[in-house]
Amino acid sequence: MSKPNVVIVGAGFTGTATAHDLALRGFDVTVIERGDICNGTSGRTHGLLHSGGRYAVKDQESAIECIDENMILRKIVPQVIEPNGGLFIAIDEGDLQYGETFIAGCEACHIPLEELTPKEALKLEPNINPNVLTAFLIPDGTFDPLRLALSFAASAKANGAKFKTYTEAKSLLMDGKGTVVGVKALERTSNQTVELRADMVVNATGAWAGEIAEMAGASVPVKPTPGVMVVYDQRFVQRAINRLNAPGDGDIVLPQRRMVVVGTTSFEIDNLDYVPVIEEQVQLMLERGAELVPGIRNAKVRGKYTATRPLIGAGEGRSAARTFKCYDHKETDNVDGLVTITGGKATTLRAMAEKTADVVCEKLGVHAACATKDTPLLSYRQYYNMPN
Repeated sequence: MSKPNVVIVGAGFTGTATAHDLALRGFDVTVIERGDICNGTSGRTHGLLHSGGRYAVKDQESAIECIDENMILRKIVPQVIEPNGGLFIAIDEGDLQYGETFIAGCEACHIPLEELTPKEALKLEPNINPNVLTAFLIPDGTFDPLRLALSFAASAKANGAKFKTYTEAKSLLMDGKGTVVGVKALERTSNQTVELRADMVVNATGAWAGEIAEMAGASVPVKPTPGVMVVYDQRFVQRAINRLNAPGDGDIVLPQRRMVVVGTTSFEIDNLDYVPVIEEQVQLMLERGAELVPGIRNAKVRGKYTATRPLIGAGEGRSAARTFKCYDHKETDNVDGLVTITGGKATTLRAMAEKTADVVCEKLGVHAACATKDTPLLSYRQYYNMPN
């Protein structure tokens, strides 16, 4: 008996994680991506392994997803994670007032936290604002975005998944009865068009999910919302430094290798494939970042870039939930053969894949449990068949 066949469109975090999950469950998996692995938003994240603290007050569903997946990723893919922790710091009275609701939110979402005195905080991180009023230590971390995606991809590949990079979905193949039966794609390196038939197509294109769904006459309520990040040339801190307040522009400084990243903003766009780096927002990142870590003001800019969040649900910008949703388009649009996964955070990629694989299994009558919570991932090097 042949394996059920799934084509996944998108090789970012969610696409590679879904390929890993489905391959473990015995599916014949092909992933197509118009660029390379981690070509879109996934390759432009600042690399925060969320503790959930950022969402513990106003978006507790997302906060719980983050802390649960944070702990799982530390176990299954430690080779790409720096488990350095994070601080939420108060530098004015408004921050102090927020602290009370922050404590309650973290406790409600089972997020471990420890309150520190200003002296204790400055001993841990001497380069933070010396006027810090209080701080909370939480289990944030950092990860290497490309290596995270490649570890999932390498593990999927080892279980038979095929990755066709530089292969762009141009249309979805339909059977004339409202069912998606595959993908017509352009192999960009050879300029050849190919048809990939499938029992199910998974749309894992993040902010582009609406565009892929439209190819089948379906819709996804995704709100592409970019933000600007700025990289500076010194690693001033060893932990993620968050502003102890409601999420806002430039309220986190994140160490990455020998640098720090300050992020991020939130704005709307018309063209998903052209997102400008707005200079006023770059300047705002300098000002806000320097409020948390004053030395940033005298550092050199190493890079400035944008990433586009695939937000879903009610609300605009920062008021929109950061949770994820899997859409069975048979239920939402009467289009069978197509499932879309979008929303969420990099930290929740494994959970997003599990939910998607569960839906695919149910639709195709496959009885196979998820095994990704306890399956260590291979080294990212093994995607390229490189020695460890």
